[in-house]
Order: sequence, then C-alpha cells, then structure tokens
Amino acid sequence: MTTLYTKETLEENPTSLQAWEREVFTRFSEKLSSKKALFPCIPATQGFALNQIRYGFLRDIRTDESAQDLKELLARYTKISRSTGKYASLIVFAETPEDAVKTYKVEDYYTWFWKTLNTLAQEDEKEWPMHIPKDANDPSWEFCFHGERYFMYCATPAHKRRQSRSFPCVMLAITPRWVLETFNATKQKSQRVQEAIRKRLVAYDSLEPHQDLNVYGTENNYEWKQYFLTDDETSHAKCPFEHLWKEKHSK
Repeated sequence: MTTLYTKETLEENPTSLQAWEREVFTRFSEKLSSKKALFPCIPATQGFALNQIRYGFLRDIRTDESAQDLKELLARYTKISRSTGKYASLIVFAETPEDAVKTYKVEDYYTWFWKTLNTLAQEDEKEWPMHIPKDANDPSWEFCFHGERYFMYCATPAHKRRQSRSFPCVMLAITPRWVLETFNATKQKSQRVQEAIRKRLVAYDSLEPHQDLNVYGTENNYEWKQYFLTDDETSHAKCPFEHLWKEKHSK
C-alpha cells in the first residue's frame, strides 16, 4: 500500500525508507532549502518550510506498478489536500534505476510521463469535470483526477541545462488548482512573486525560461506544455494525452 508522508515523518523515521528513498528526499530537502542556489518556485519553498507538502514514492518507472502507485497516492491525496495548508502540494519520487539514468533521454521520460497520466485518466473512478475541456489544446484545459484540477510538474535526471527541471530520479510536483487560485487572488502580490520567480529562474538555469511558461487561462497558453519542459528551447506540437482521451470516449 502506498503511503503519504509529511516532512517530519520522513526526517524522524529514515530507517523506514529504502536507501534510494532516503537519498532522493535528502536531495530534495537540499534543493528546496539551499541559500546559495535559490529554487525558483517560491511557493514550493514556503510549502516545504511550513511542512504543508505531502510526499510519496513510486516503484520502478519501467514497470506498470509505477502508474498504479501514483493512481493510489493521488486518490488519497485528493481527499486530504485541503486540510494541509494554503501551500499544499504533493511531491512524488519515482524509482529510477541506475541503468535508466544512464540510458534514458529526455524524450524517454516524456513518454513515461504522458503514458502515466493517460493511465490515471483512463482508470479514474470519477467523471472528468464538466467545466474543463477534454481537448488539451484548449487554453482552459488542465489535468484532472478524482474531480480535482491539478498542475503537473515533472523533473528528470536527463535534464541538465534546465536545472529547475533536473533531479536524480523522476520527480513529480502535483499542485491543486485551488492552491494556485488562492495564491493569485491578489493580483499585485501575485505579479511581484511571479517576477521574483522569473528572476530566480534566470539565475538557476543555464538557458532562458522556456517559451511555453505562461499563465493559466490566458490566450495561447497550454497547460500541458508546461507540465514537462524540454531541456532546450524546443516545444512539442501535439499533446499525447489528447489522442488517448479521444480514444477512450469514442468507444
């Protein structure tokens, strides 16, 4: 059975984890708390400091079990997220064996990521929210699961230039839309923080912020493009989720 952890439980009971789980959580803690290389996402650093983030682990990304683990974790998280604080988020670390780290390219992780999201959508026990388009190329589209809207972020070992998307194992940061709506409720404050995030991003990465980074709901913004950024300036033209979604609902 998959487990949702708090920062305190992970720090106080490290022996309950596998070696790779202890290692990646330590690396994550260092990444979010570093005073020299400030992690760009300010709300994430605040959520980490305030212990409002929840954590989970997935089995080997080369197996079908990883998607099933995520399905179970996200279903459980959806039920409790609103009680964890205004900086709520779910961080998921997926076991990424050394041979995968050595051989997988960014596109291999991209394939895994969208295959996993498709599995979640196809096996979701709840209906897709009526007010959210089913076409990923609609600016109002975003990933939904168990009736909740989520922003998905993926980091991988293959990302090198874009350090904001680099991590020793596959890592997902899953943030409920209501968190982002609350954060953006005060326009002036939101703009200041977004400017600060962008400034940090420029300093953190070895290339300019990706062209696909945008604001949800604005014209020509596509959320799916922001979930998994390339490690260069290129952009994917079609969303892998769209085709499988249509296939599911055409039966």
